[in-house]
Amino acid sequence: MSAQTRNTRVVHQSVPHDSGYKHVSGEAIYVDDIPEPRDLLYAYARLADRGRARITRLDVSAVKSAPGVAAVITPADLLTNDIGPVFSGDQIFADGEVQHFAQPLFAVAGESLDAARRAAKLAEVEYEDLEAILTCEEALAKESYVLPSKYFRRGDSAAALARAPNRISGRFHVGGQEHFYLEGHIGMAIPQEDGDMLVYSSTQHPSEVQHMVAKVLGMPDHAVVVETRRLGGGFGGKETQGAHIACIAALLARATGRPVKLRLDRDDDMLMTGKRHDFLIDYDIGFDDDGRIEGADLMLASRCGYAPDLSHSVNDRAMYHADNGYYLPNVTIASHRCKTHTVSNTAFRGFGGPQGVMAIEYVMDEIARKLGKDPLEVRKINFYGTTDRNITPYGMKVEDNILHKLVPQLARSADYAARREAVEAFNRKSRYLKKGIALTPVKFGISFTNKMLNQAGALVLVYQDGSVQLNHGGIEMGQGLHTKVAQVVADVFGIDLERVRITATNTGKVPNTSPTAASTGTDLNGYAAYNAASAIRRRMVKVVREHFQVAAERKIEFHDNAVWAGDERLGSFGEIAKLAYVNRVQLSEAGYYRTPKLEINEDGTGRPFYYFAYGAACAEVLIDTLTGEYRVLRTDILHDVGRSLNPAIDLGQIEGGFIQGMGWLTTEELWWDDKGRLRTHAPSTYKIPAIGDLPRDFRVQLYEPGRNRENSIHRSKAVGEPPLVLGSAVFFALKDAVARARGDGQCPRFDAPATPERVLMALQEPVAPPVVSAAASIEEPAE
Repeated sequence: MSAQTRNTRVVHQSVPHDSGYKHVSGEAIYVDDIPEPRDLLYAYARLADRGRARITRLDVSAVKSAPGVAAVITPADLLTNDIGPVFSGDQIFADGEVQHFAQPLFAVAGESLDAARRAAKLAEVEYEDLEAILTCEEALAKESYVLPSKYFRRGDSAAALARAPNRISGRFHVGGQEHFYLEGHIGMAIPQEDGDMLVYSSTQHPSEVQHMVAKVLGMPDHAVVVETRRLGGGFGGKETQGAHIACIAALLARATGRPVKLRLDRDDDMLMTGKRHDFLIDYDIGFDDDGRIEGADLMLASRCGYAPDLSHSVNDRAMYHADNGYYLPNVTIASHRCKTHTVSNTAFRGFGGPQGVMAIEYVMDEIARKLGKDPLEVRKINFYGTTDRNITPYGMKVEDNILHKLVPQLARSADYAARREAVEAFNRKSRYLKKGIALTPVKFGISFTNKMLNQAGALVLVYQDGSVQLNHGGIEMGQGLHTKVAQVVADVFGIDLERVRITATNTGKVPNTSPTAASTGTDLNGYAAYNAASAIRRRMVKVVREHFQVAAERKIEFHDNAVWAGDERLGSFGEIAKLAYVNRVQLSEAGYYRTPKLEINEDGTGRPFYYFAYGAACAEVLIDTLTGEYRVLRTDILHDVGRSLNPAIDLGQIEGGFIQGMGWLTTEELWWDDKGRLRTHAPSTYKIPAIGDLPRDFRVQLYEPGRNRENSIHRSKAVGEPPLVLGSAVFFALKDAVARARGDGQCPRFDAPATPERVLMALQEPVAPPVVSAAASIEEPAE
């Protein structure tokens, strides 16, 4: 066989998801499927029924004496009640004061879940209600913040606004989003020898769970092992929130000396856990007659909840993405992290980036309507350049911009211009049904904006028969991470993918892992595994050269399940692995990788991202002007994934991300009443997209010239988060349909999500006169 023939090159191939069959057949093992250990107890947390209140009395004596109760823990029993992941403030239980509706008060471990739940209801709780801050507007008025406000400034936005020939200003709101993972939060803690604790957790961040469990138990990290084989979805909701569940289970396990499982039902899960941050956005924009922005003031205020959680980084990323793909020569971006008496909001796919993108995309649409232009033309004229006009508001040079190529390519393949004319023609003839169309881009930065998290480890073991075991710090949550990393390792050794076995992520195998988040899972863990496998291969090459006396100028290659010197087959991979073992050569390696080139200053400026991922979507919608109901008729997506490691998995991520983003901006509405109670806390009241909500015509393509200019793993690009932003095309197509239906080309304030009710109201509301004078500028908050 020729050395040029490579039948086992598995990277860049559409390999099925390693758990795909198991997902469909029900054979995939999740935490709740693990055989229950002997003497297992079941935990339940009693939740507060006030939005904000002082706890004047908490009596759990009746709970402790209830049938089937093994233990009760309250704040008084804790070594520490603080489980803030970065900043202090997030609590296990409400201690003296309830900070949000459904905050846990205490937890019970019972012989059955029913016994624990019934007992928890016997507690006597008395409250003194306190005034609650529930919205961003209220928090801004009272200067209630979980963290200090932050600003990016470039140029002189005030002067640019004053001299601009055109000016608009306004305000709109972007809603939050429930993660709605199929597998809810769950943790099972099992006491071990010497007081150690084994925790099975549905988490995106096993090391964080390890740290927090060790902290609340007063133990060193080495006494806690956390294991996660897979998640039934995460989307950011299990980056920090899983630690809360695991800590309660571990505390009860310590108190009883018995295994304890805490599994939230859907309602409690939605009530107790954080969401995507909703944002209040103010804008003041100056632009020329072509629509090119000359000056911009943007104010981004987010509802963080009662404690910081990850709001610092979420809001930073919103600021980093408030430019999207557009050059803003003179700009001020203000970010306020509002403290409200609601659950602490947390990470969600995109991590604040989508909210920042929505700010500038809304602006682009409003500029176009002010000038009577096609919004796509306004977007294109403001794109970053390639040799100039390429510095972001935070000082990073955009070196890999492809929007000027990708967007026109999508416009052509989607037949955007002709369909825009067809939409107009349809609307002239149709009295009650109206169409709209929009094409929106995304430029999404890839890396953790907390520099220290941009590192990963992996453990690769080669056995004497040539089979390989792989472990790394990433979490498989349906996105295909394990499959891609296994492809990387199989490619290094030139063996079939089936010869690589991935094992459950375990803090006892790979320590100090970063969360699987920020779309970095494959970039980090894939490269760490590559480095580990490559080190083993180098040692095997040395053995081969010495044993077979292969000259230095002859290239040793691994492919087709064998090792080759030119055209000469020296042996199967298993035979060479055995040979290495016989020669006492190490066949295991702990690999490591850290992302290069990142430089982040204290004020957030610098180079927070290794590279950018790009994409665009074109959406066409049909609305019923009598009811506000609508359908998505067609969506075309062209997305840049670099040189794809697995095109099939990447296409699935793009499709799923788009649908989740579309849901966030259309049907998924979180609603709290005036007491701070979340009223949309079940599938009956919270609507995620169903199969009938998909575009009738759905066309998704990978950007074929794609290749990462940076040295990412096999020149691929991240794909987890960027496609979610493309759901904005549906939102702006609905906004376009409303403006067309009104007949004046204008649209009143159009908040997201654009539910049918909101569409109907927008059709009926008057449009406020456009603000064009400098006197109406948004006042910049004082520092």
